[in-house]
Amino acid sequence: MSELIITLIVDDHAVVRDGIRRALELRTGFSILAAASKSEAMAQIATLKPQLIFLDINLPDGNGLELVTWVRSISTRTAIIVLSMHAEDEYVLAAMRAGASAYVNKSEPLPVLLNFMDHALSAPQSFSAHDMAQIIDRDSKAFGLSQREIQILSQLHDGDSLKVLSLRLFITESTLKKHLTSIYRKLEVKNRVQAIAKARAAGLLK
Repeated sequence: MSELIITLIVDDHAVVRDGIRRALELRTGFSILAAASKSEAMAQIATLKPQLIFLDINLPDGNGLELVTWVRSISTRTAIIVLSMHAEDEYVLAAMRAGASAYVNKSEPLPVLLNFMDHALSAPQSFSAHDMAQIIDRDSKAFGLSQREIQILSQLHDGDSLKVLSLRLFITESTLKKHLTSIYRKLEVKNRVQAIAKARAAGLLK
């Protein structure tokens, strides 16, 4: 018999906790616990080390994303699903940067939530949300970056020389330097290291 998945549902609304609990009980294979606050959740997480956490972004004693960051600092294997009524890009990206595995709007039907849960359990360090590609695209446009500049940014993390990068991108070193100057200006950074760090923080790079 396989071990039960220790699951913690963190939400200050009993109707949300009960709805998720009932859905999981229909699936079986879960040992389900609940918490109504950030402090209560931290105590249970420290003691029970759940493999799966459903987490409201707004808690009565703190921001749920702070809890995501804390959990991720002690475990890379925990599947963390952030629940929220906010549909704005900034909330989705903030959850991704904090280390969540998925972001699901509370208005979504339970089958959708369970699909995100299955993906999160199989790949807890990945991130999924509805229309994620469009969200990332909108975020990149906020900096005014072109698709070519995004492509160049994605190659910078390898730490290769400008000569190697230019050959890989099929452009001259001079053209690459012009692109990099434009990227640094748009991101308001001074060098490659800062550009990579800011792009990752913005969710533009994995």
